[in-house]
This record gives sequence, C-alpha cells and structure tokens, in this order.
Amino acid sequence: MSIRRIDVGPRMSQAVVHGNTVYLAGQVGEGEGVEAQTTDILASIDKLLAQVGSDKTKILQAIIWLADMSDFGAMNKAWEAWVPQGHTPARATGEAKLAAPKYKVEIIVTAAI
Repeated sequence: MSIRRIDVGPRMSQAVVHGNTVYLAGQVGEGEGVEAQTTDILASIDKLLAQVGSDKTKILQAIIWLADMSDFGAMNKAWEAWVPQGHTPARATGEAKLAAPKYKVEIIVTAAI
C-alpha cells in the first residue's frame, strides 16, 4: 500500500495518506484567543481534508491540546458550531505547553477517505 504525503516540509508533512485513512499533523491557528484560533484551525482542517477527498463527516478521531484547560468552553463553542451533529468523532482534550506562547490550541485529526 502506498503512502502519499501532502504539503511536505523539512520537519513534517501536513497530512499523510495511507490506504483509506488520512492523518493530519497538529494544526495551529492565528487570531486573538482560543475561539478565533480554533475557528482558523477548523478551516485548515477542512482544506486539508478536501485535498485528499475527505471531509469533516469522516473524521474518526480528534485530539485537542489546549495551553490552558480554562479555555475548554471557548474552544468547544467553535468546535460545536463546526462539527456536524451525528458525525462527532472520538475525541480527547488535554492541556499541554504548545510550540509557541501565541498558540492557545492545537488539533490533530485522523479521518477516513
């Protein structure tokens, strides 16, 4: 089975396709605050999934990292406006120190194609 890499960089690819599954790199977003960053991230996820012939209804799992768990509600506000009801993936949310202080949220997604 072949492996296809999308938006390959020196350290990582933004997405990797193996079989009928796509694995997205952790996505971070721009904006002031968690809700704005989450909305930006979800738009990036939509674009990456579309590049490989998938969409948010096919997300199998989402792993969400917050710099501060007190932002859980703000992140969920953007998430719940975006995720289609009846197609919610398996999901975990935890707190972690992210790559740069400006990042408040990072989302990792695995989806079917």
